[in-house]
Amino acid sequence: MEISSSGNRFRRIPHHSIAGSLNLDPLLDENLEQWPHLNELVQCYRTDWVKDENKYGHYESVSPTSFQSQIYEGPDTDIETEMHLANARRPKIEDSIDGEMPSTSGTQLSEDNFSDLSNAEVSKHFGESPLPTYEPVFDWESERTLIFGQRIPEAHMSQYTSGLKIAVKVLSLSFQAGLVEPFYGTICLYNRERREKLSEDFIFHVLPIEMQEASSSYERRCIFHLDAPSASICLLIQLEKPATEEGGVSPSVYSRKEPVHLTEREKQKLQVWSRIMPYRDSFSWAIIPLFDSNIASVGGSASPSSPLAPSISASSSQEGIAEPLSKITTDGKLGYSNGSSIVVEVSNLNKVKEGYTEESLQDPKRKVHKPVKGVLKLEIEKLPASSAEAENALESGNLIYDSLDHGDHLNDSTFMKCPTNGSFSKSKSSAMKELIRDGSATHENMENTVDDFEAFDFRTTTRNEPFLQLFHCLYVYPLTVSMSRKRNMFIRVELRKDDTEIRKPPLEAMHPKEPGVPLQKWSHTQVAVGARVASYHDEIKVSLPAIWTPSHHLLFTFYHVDLQTKLEVPKPVVIGYASLPLSTHAQFRSEISLPIMKELVPHYLQESGKERLDYLEDGKNIFKLRLRLCSSLYPVSERIRDFFLEYDRHTLRTSPPWGSELLEAINSLKNVDSTALLQFLYPILNMLLHLIGNGGETLQVAAFRATVNILTRVHQESVDEAERNAFLVNFVDYAFDDFGGHQTPVYPGLSTVWGSLARSKAKGYRVGPVYDDVLAMAWFFLELIVKSMALEQARSFYHNLPSGEDVPPMQLKEGVFRCVVQLYDCLLTEVHERCKKGLSLAKHLNSSLAFFCYDLLSIIEPHQVFELVSLYLDKFSGVCQTVLHDCKLTFLQIICDHDLFVEMPGRDPSDRNYLSSILIQEIFLTWDHDDLSMRAKAARILVVLMCKHEFDIRYQKQEDKLYIAQLYFPLVGQILDEMPVFYNLSTIEKREVLIIFLQIVRNLDDETLVKAWEQSIARTRLFFKLLEECLMHFEHRKPADGMLVGSSSRSVIGDGPSSPKYSDRLSPAINHYMSEAARQEVRGTPDNGYLWQRVNSQLSSPSQPYSLREALAQAQSSRIGASALALRESLHPILRQKLELWEENLSAAVSLQVLEVSEKFSRTAAMKRIATDYGKLDCIASIFMNVFSRNQPLSFWKALFPVFNSVFELHGATLMARENDRFLKQIAFHLLRLAVFRNDNIRKRAVIGLQILIRSSFSYFMQTGRLRVMLTITLSELMSEVQVTQMKPDGTLEESGEARRLRKSLEEMANEAKSSSLLVESGLPGNALVTVPEGSAENRWSWSEVKFLSESLLMALDASLEHALLGSVMNVDRYAAAESFYKLAMAFAPVPDLHIMWLLHLCEAHQEMQSWAEAAQCAVAVAGVVMQALVCRNDGVWSKDHVSALRKICPMVSSDITSEASAAEVEGYGASKLTVDSAVKYLQLANKLFHQAELFHFCASILELVIPVNKSRKAYGQLAKCHTTLTNIYESILEQESSPIPFTDATYYRVGFYGEKFGKLDRKEYVYREPRDVRLGDIMEKLSHIYESRMEGTTLHIIPDSRQVKADELQLGVCYLQITAVDPVMEDEDLGSRRERIFSLSTGSVRARVFDRFLFDTPFTKNGKTQGGLEDQWKRRTVLQTEGSFPALVNRLLVIKSESLEFSPVENAIGMIETRTAALRNELEEPRSSEGDQLPRLQSLQRILQGSVAVQVNSGVLSVCTAFLSGEPATRLRSQELQQLIAALLEFMAVCKRAIRVHFRLIGEEDQDFHTQLVNGFQSLTAELSHYIPAILSEL
Repeated sequence: MEISSSGNRFRRIPHHSIAGSLNLDPLLDENLEQWPHLNELVQCYRTDWVKDENKYGHYESVSPTSFQSQIYEGPDTDIETEMHLANARRPKIEDSIDGEMPSTSGTQLSEDNFSDLSNAEVSKHFGESPLPTYEPVFDWESERTLIFGQRIPEAHMSQYTSGLKIAVKVLSLSFQAGLVEPFYGTICLYNRERREKLSEDFIFHVLPIEMQEASSSYERRCIFHLDAPSASICLLIQLEKPATEEGGVSPSVYSRKEPVHLTEREKQKLQVWSRIMPYRDSFSWAIIPLFDSNIASVGGSASPSSPLAPSISASSSQEGIAEPLSKITTDGKLGYSNGSSIVVEVSNLNKVKEGYTEESLQDPKRKVHKPVKGVLKLEIEKLPASSAEAENALESGNLIYDSLDHGDHLNDSTFMKCPTNGSFSKSKSSAMKELIRDGSATHENMENTVDDFEAFDFRTTTRNEPFLQLFHCLYVYPLTVSMSRKRNMFIRVELRKDDTEIRKPPLEAMHPKEPGVPLQKWSHTQVAVGARVASYHDEIKVSLPAIWTPSHHLLFTFYHVDLQTKLEVPKPVVIGYASLPLSTHAQFRSEISLPIMKELVPHYLQESGKERLDYLEDGKNIFKLRLRLCSSLYPVSERIRDFFLEYDRHTLRTSPPWGSELLEAINSLKNVDSTALLQFLYPILNMLLHLIGNGGETLQVAAFRATVNILTRVHQESVDEAERNAFLVNFVDYAFDDFGGHQTPVYPGLSTVWGSLARSKAKGYRVGPVYDDVLAMAWFFLELIVKSMALEQARSFYHNLPSGEDVPPMQLKEGVFRCVVQLYDCLLTEVHERCKKGLSLAKHLNSSLAFFCYDLLSIIEPHQVFELVSLYLDKFSGVCQTVLHDCKLTFLQIICDHDLFVEMPGRDPSDRNYLSSILIQEIFLTWDHDDLSMRAKAARILVVLMCKHEFDIRYQKQEDKLYIAQLYFPLVGQILDEMPVFYNLSTIEKREVLIIFLQIVRNLDDETLVKAWEQSIARTRLFFKLLEECLMHFEHRKPADGMLVGSSSRSVIGDGPSSPKYSDRLSPAINHYMSEAARQEVRGTPDNGYLWQRVNSQLSSPSQPYSLREALAQAQSSRIGASALALRESLHPILRQKLELWEENLSAAVSLQVLEVSEKFSRTAAMKRIATDYGKLDCIASIFMNVFSRNQPLSFWKALFPVFNSVFELHGATLMARENDRFLKQIAFHLLRLAVFRNDNIRKRAVIGLQILIRSSFSYFMQTGRLRVMLTITLSELMSEVQVTQMKPDGTLEESGEARRLRKSLEEMANEAKSSSLLVESGLPGNALVTVPEGSAENRWSWSEVKFLSESLLMALDASLEHALLGSVMNVDRYAAAESFYKLAMAFAPVPDLHIMWLLHLCEAHQEMQSWAEAAQCAVAVAGVVMQALVCRNDGVWSKDHVSALRKICPMVSSDITSEASAAEVEGYGASKLTVDSAVKYLQLANKLFHQAELFHFCASILELVIPVNKSRKAYGQLAKCHTTLTNIYESILEQESSPIPFTDATYYRVGFYGEKFGKLDRKEYVYREPRDVRLGDIMEKLSHIYESRMEGTTLHIIPDSRQVKADELQLGVCYLQITAVDPVMEDEDLGSRRERIFSLSTGSVRARVFDRFLFDTPFTKNGKTQGGLEDQWKRRTVLQTEGSFPALVNRLLVIKSESLEFSPVENAIGMIETRTAALRNELEEPRSSEGDQLPRLQSLQRILQGSVAVQVNSGVLSVCTAFLSGEPATRLRSQELQQLIAALLEFMAVCKRAIRVHFRLIGEEDQDFHTQLVNGFQSLTAELSHYIPAILSEL
């Protein structure tokens, strides 16, 4: 593995000093050695800064994966096709933009994503790695900042990084009158409110054209520094010109009102004069506010990105400025790199009249003089950070360059709009406040800046900041000289070394007023013309000597000059002198007043000489001046000066050896005031460290304590809020370089001093309160020690390192190392003790110690560091108290963040990686911690670490990833060893752990992975349990799913553990992701066009905030108490869409990963190399069941089936075996479920899945019977899940799309032609279905059997569908309802349980309708199923004869229940329910129901089947009961038979349906079995009621007669019902007989009333009349054969055959007479058991006689005679017919006569009259007949 760091660990950063960097005394430069403290100071300001490049870690990550939109199909969606269409519709231009969309917003699903995954993935992985999808916006920087006590790299504090830089350039000066003489000016920053100069003056001059040299001097820019914009900051501009000649052209020409040019003469005079006049006087001044007050407040211009001021106009503040003429350059050529430069024309130049002072500038009462008619043009621009700072910024790794389009930002002409997200992220430091606009961080303006004048910022000397620059000078401001008479006075200033010789030239120390000229001996002020009180506005800058003596002083010489030309140039005349010793006055800030001496004498400074001096104006202090000392060499504080002095004496060994003065000086540093201390912080620290490094012990301790004290003060007194003070961090990170290697390194001394202090504390000595401060500042010392070591290491190897090699680790000397260990040990103890007391100091100290180890890892031998780490872990071993444990986790977190963590060695040679092993151990321990927050933290640490490895650009090779996975592999082992630990975690932690688990497993090679499965069966199972947990915790459920899987169907989505919804408790990953998403506002059209139309409509709604960030914040704040679903709803639609995208991708990645592992497992198991239950292979089985039952994306389904196929090829036998029925059933269920999907890709794959099952079934069982049972069962389960019907708009139901698709799939399953193309399409070989077992040549696959399977399933589907379609009319049309139950029962006949279930439903339906016989039949059928199963099993109670007895009652009890069905022992289905007891139960139910139906003979047969059971069980009580019941039953049968009114158990009607609206019933005839009291009218009403409701407007006609209907002749669009009463036909009845049928005649013997033929007679005529006489009346007898026999399982049976006979009129007549004869004879001859029952017999006899012989009804017999025996018809009859008719009539009369006699015997008194009537009737009838048959008289 390559380690990304070069040999040079340290980077040198050169000081960039202020432009006019001050040269010290040339003398001093040589002999700095005399002054060690100066040497230190100069070193401190001059040497390069040294920065440790490794300290804050490096991390380069690969770009994160972009999300694909995953397609999650529900049964009813086909998003895939919609997307294809949407893509096809997208204009091509958009595609080009597509690639540049930000990564988190799913890229468009382009074609190639659809291509089959198995081909698309070149690598061996099925899908994306789950970890990057889990943490899509992993950001190492921000993750690190979350670590407690994280060190934040401070930006380098080089001077002037803070605030704004403003460049000012003078462009031109012009006057109305014309520019003839040279003008000079100064510009400085000025604070109006505080009346304070903020910077030194920038001097410029403007020459008239004639006087200009080639190189014009006012090209220079001046750069001013500002802390922050404020309204009171302005530019103060003062102009001066050569002093005016007396009597010459006065300056008022420049302010004349009327526009007059100077005349030629005036011009000449001015030119000549200005050439000879070296002195100047003040001319005019102006104040320009930089940040207008009204703007500063509005524009919020303090924000770093706002420009200088929205427009820097010289607008009217209180100086009464004329119209602002600010013109803005909008041409986009903005001068410098991003400066918003602005040209300002200053036209409010106020002319100076009398001497003006700073006060008078501000005075509102001041008379405004005529303004000068002129314009000064300035260019003002805000500068970016200078290049050194830019590098800094870059180097702290905090710039984000956005590829901004530079076009649209110039539209707002007043100022640059700074890009909203171009600002720097995550940096507290002010250095970053500057925008760097282009990547080439402003190197191009370096050449411009060479010439720039950086105005010294006076606030540098007052700020509480360390000095970083060398500056050492004094600014002198002469203010006023008050004289008693008017003079033209100016002052000369010089710096002198001593006052001994007056003639000696002064020091060259004055800064000139021209650029590019060396330092001069003296400097002049302006001339105050004709003033008694002369005022001056000059700033004189004096460079000071590095060390000054009491005799250094300033000397002022006062001159008067005449301002008129005599013969030669005017000569100045000395008026007097003043002197000012430096050492006494230099630090003063207030005004100083001096007297003026008339002349100089030697030793004028000394007190003794002062007497001899003569003063002007009586020695009054008439000269006022001000000084401003700016020095980083000369501390104002006396105590610091003392310390420096004593330090020098100690270092040069000039002080007495014990150095007590030095001790005092060191101790008194405590009392230095804080500003002074801060300003000289770095040099002081360096000197103290020097003393600690090599002073004696006493000094070391004193210096150490002083250092601690100073550090603590710095920390407390600076405004910095950070844990590590910025100044101190800067010192350690940049300034400290261990004395450039010129002395021994600091770390041994520092460790020793500190260590001894710590040890004395540990031994219990009192070490004073300082110790707490030591601990608080421990970080500083630890980082110093580390840097000192690192510098030593770098220096020792600097020369002899081959380039490009790493510096080898340094072996610490044993003594030093022991010392470090002891120190470390003491500090650990402190952490431990203080943590228990809950002190926050402990946690900070803990982090510092962790960073100490972290840093040492890069410097010294890792093994030495490991010693420290193990020391730590011993102290904090096991599961500690929460506080301690938290510290331990932080410690590990910091150490493991080391750049080379992965490459660390083990502790002894055999180990892998010491750090990773302890990390794994500790983290696992923590998951068992009681404190939940600890668990969460531990899980998070690992996730972040894994992400860090995963995205690390160094570790992208496969072998690297493998190495890392192997490092973490022991964790998997630990989880498996102690699963309860995992189960106790909360959902979120589980997710984190599972993601880690998947990540490890993904990158392992097969060798290592198999180890997890080799140990024991149970352990392998646990491994797969974890995979199942993965599936569960990362399942993606769409809230919209209609048909979810399993039991949860159609429930409202619960906030179950299974759905990773967006909520607070969700992993931090999602919160990062969401805020990242919120950062990327939607630009242009969102990605997947079609999803967005839905979203955009909601975007504008007022309640939705437009900004995504606001939306996110809103959602996060409204969290409390809301359910995840509600939260989701509350999200902004775009965020919600992003969230879904995230969840989908995560879920897909996890599923594919699990699939990949399962596939490896299947392959390994095939080689029998691992420990698992080979009998059931439950691991594979459970994963498959899990995977199928969850909502999966399309990409997953595509990857799944090749694996499914290979698993069944390898392990088919095991998986198809009995033990795995449950698995098989689940798989079958889900395959059928997928076969319903609308998405064709998924549906086709489901078909293939089914074919794979069938193939395995053929291959292992040679047939598919068992599979058929399985599929039938699952189909029935699926039917309860799937909506098979849907509402049509008119409210009726129709077959749903799901049902249609399922039908299509089942058909495709058996479709031989399409099969191979389907296979290839799904990535399987075309011959995948060929099953040739070993050792045989034939293919066992049989398409015909598959077709049979498919048809039986389709039958079940149809039955279910029909049942569902009836839904709405279930309660109305009971017939259809019963039929649908019946169909279901038949369709599911292969599965006894289902068969029984539907039969019982049917039974209940019948009971509700009170169709007892049918209900009983159902019960019998159920009992039949059970009995057959028992007979098949040879149960011993019943035999085949019993079954056939049962079949006589219910013919439906079929004989071919197949053996495999009765044995289908599928979970929850099967033979276990088929017991003798259940059979008996149903038999008894049947018995009860037949009883209610009064079909007693059935009851008898049933009881006879129950008796054998009781016999075999010797249940005598039961037997007795049965026999008693039997007795009762036989008696009831007798009673029925003896009843005079023959018993009927039901009436039968034939119903014909004609009309399209009847649907399937159209043109069919049924026989209905109705209760015996239902008349024709009742059934008509009932049927009309059922069908009218369905007709919707179509009329329903009832055909009144029973003739044959010719359907084609009926009116179209009308529905017809034909209802006819029919009679059942006995088994042995002669249907050809012409007699009329009297039902009661046939009830002679008890028979089973089982009917399957029915007849009815219809009279008709052949002559077309509807009604004819008897002679024309033919009769048609129709016999109907039904499908099955009554009583059946349903109330109506279809007529399958209908035959008819015709009887001629005479046959009819004969039949009618014979029927009556037979009835009478039957009545007479019926044997009666005893004489007691005469009554019923009498009644029936009377009834029949009355109908035969009473005269009024003699129409019967008489009409026959009249019709056939008289006239014409008689001749038509054949003689044989005639004979038959006469014989019948004679016989009838004879029987009547007998009957009348019997009647007479039976009657009593009351019936005498009736008898008489009968006799009379008979006689008259005989008489009538004799007309036709004369023989009758002789017969009777």
